[in-house]
Amino acid sequence: MYYLGIDLGGTNIAAAVVNEKYEIVGKASLKTNCPRPAEEIAEDMYKAGVLAIENSGLKLDDIAEVGVGSPGSVDHNTGFICFANNLGFHNVPLGDMLEAKFGRRVFLENDANAAAYGELLAGAGRGAKQFVAITLGTGVGGGVIVNGQIISGMNYAGGELGHIVIVKDGEPCSCGRNGCWESYASATALIRQTKAAMELDKNSKMWEVSDNGQHISGRTAFDAMRLGDETATKVVKEFCDYVACGLTNIINIFQPEVACIGGGISKEGETLVAPIRDYINREVYSKNSDKQTVIKAAELGNNAGIIGAAFLGNLYR
Repeated sequence: MYYLGIDLGGTNIAAAVVNEKYEIVGKASLKTNCPRPAEEIAEDMYKAGVLAIENSGLKLDDIAEVGVGSPGSVDHNTGFICFANNLGFHNVPLGDMLEAKFGRRVFLENDANAAAYGELLAGAGRGAKQFVAITLGTGVGGGVIVNGQIISGMNYAGGELGHIVIVKDGEPCSCGRNGCWESYASATALIRQTKAAMELDKNSKMWEVSDNGQHISGRTAFDAMRLGDETATKVVKEFCDYVACGLTNIINIFQPEVACIGGGISKEGETLVAPIRDYINREVYSKNSDKQTVIKAAELGNNAGIIGAAFLGNLYR
């Protein structure tokens, strides 16, 4: 049996056919081209899905169900996107729109929650009942799974972990608050921190690895740190401390068996995870307990959301 997962992003629509072993057997993607009417985006989601099926050597009749991960607040009971700022969606009946096109049941969930579910099924959270996944990207995304169920709350906006405050009256956040975790621990924040440190140290090797400041990314400080640069080392340490500070709060609240860190920065592996783990082991409330949360990098990369979406029927059928 095969399932179709669609990851709806502000930039790309990614679709893939997934088999019962959680293996992707065919993929396709199209540009989202926001902003534009929801009907047009739904049509391209259908086209991307059909392309993925064709690339799998299968037919639509071979697909049992369709699952979608979308930004924003998603009502999985009604199939409505309640609100997605970067898509310009407000109370959009995306589930019904796609069911009419595919002729299959369509299940919807927030994209970060879908990614967490994917990691639970086939990645870093395999076998866990209590699991938290965070994604360090433009913001800080999060998904919380308790006893196998995604925690989404009464407004379907639960798990917005990036918007816990870790610095009162701190850096402004896009959500309207100040001092949110994502203002310090996102890839966007890391780039801002890197640029600020470079301006203070014109001799830093971060200038060298970024082509004299032309290509500054989330990797810049890590790459310069590996060259022995002291300023870059301080940037990386401070960033890891910010990530760990927020994640310690999350662990104190949920006490998950496993917490994984995703996003492009997670490709740093233990260079990123080890100092975060050390900080948490010192600070977490349950540090004297026999059982401790396992901290690890996410394993599925960009496929996590697609795989999780494909199997949302397991939760909401």
